[in-house]
Amino acid sequence: MLDSIPLFPGLPGGPELLIVLLIVVLLFGANKLPQLARSSGQAMGEFRRGREEIEEELKKGAEEGESDDEEEDETEAEATETEAENKQ
Repeated sequence: MLDSIPLFPGLPGGPELLIVLLIVVLLFGANKLPQLARSSGQAMGEFRRGREEIEEELKKGAEEGESDDEEEDETEAEATETEAENKQ
């Protein structure tokens, strides 16, 4: 039988993380790691704020769409009542 290669291997464990950390230290240097971590944190915070703003805008748009639908339904009901009264 053919051995299959997994498309998505598992998350890296302890030894793999140590190797990645060692490579990062070698590439960036120990002095620049705090600065790199700080800028990464700031970028994540900005991304989170942007996502929250978009979610709020979508919620407001959905609420406005629902209120518009209700107004249209009320207008149609009033028009139907007026037509019924005119026919009598």
